[in-house]
Amino acid sequence: MTQAHAHTPHHDAQHGHHQAHDAGDQAEILDLDAEILAEHIASIAAWLPLKTGPRQIVDLGCGTGAGTFALLDRFPEAHVTAVDISAGHLQRLREKACARGVDERVRTVQADLDDSGRPGLGSPDLVWASASMHHLANPARALRDVHDMLAPGGLFAVVELAGFPRFLPESAPEDRPGLEDRCHAATDRFHAEHLPHRGADWGPMLTAAGFTIEGERTIAVNLEGSHREAIGRYALGSLRRVRDTAAGALSTEDLSALDQLLDTDSPHSILRRDDLAVRTERTVWAALRD
Repeated sequence: MTQAHAHTPHHDAQHGHHQAHDAGDQAEILDLDAEILAEHIASIAAWLPLKTGPRQIVDLGCGTGAGTFALLDRFPEAHVTAVDISAGHLQRLREKACARGVDERVRTVQADLDDSGRPGLGSPDLVWASASMHHLANPARALRDVHDMLAPGGLFAVVELAGFPRFLPESAPEDRPGLEDRCHAATDRFHAEHLPHRGADWGPMLTAAGFTIEGERTIAVNLEGSHREAIGRYALGSLRRVRDTAAGALSTEDLSALDQLLDTDSPHSILRRDDLAVRTERTVWAALRD
């Protein structure tokens, strides 16, 4: 799972659903997501309606650690148990923790959240799940499991993304304006069939699992200019994943235009554009275990 995240991205979260050859590309997207959207992730962590600083945190579907490190920064007394299905992503997270000098505050656990058994995660004060819950086959059961795992008075933060970020202006590319919209429409149809909980309102599901909703917040992201090189690489990786999903539903002309954007040697490469932005939304639900 990820931040992304994952989104995303998305932040695609349940990493086991992807082929092994995608793992490196996805890890890079997760790292770029964490770099580019660091301020937004930090603002979500700061917003969480906590009465006291948590000491034990579980990051479900941690990816390469965007949420883990935001939470460690926000709560300097806390320890985080980072859970993901991908051994590669957990290894990357551990390397980052060592580089930051916080490895003693991080424990990693490899687990598939669709398995009915819970790994030994203790009774945390805060559980964080970013861009991961919508990938689960049985999210209702997972929500109940989190409720039972949390310490009384503990908080569950569910962070979800509004699909893949968008990067291009409406007029781009010049020979196929609106290409990105058509790509997203094709991926939306695919995900409606294969990921029915993507874009869901998690409030009623959290309430049904026994939680009390303490707050809900949607953060709009619209980043231009800064992180220009990183945004280009983020756009390239994200649109490559969009192509994998949307190719069969695109016209020959759209597919050709998309391939030119994704060809790093092409004069039309997305890496050569200076008009890219990151536009997306993230919604967080803060749910209390009474």
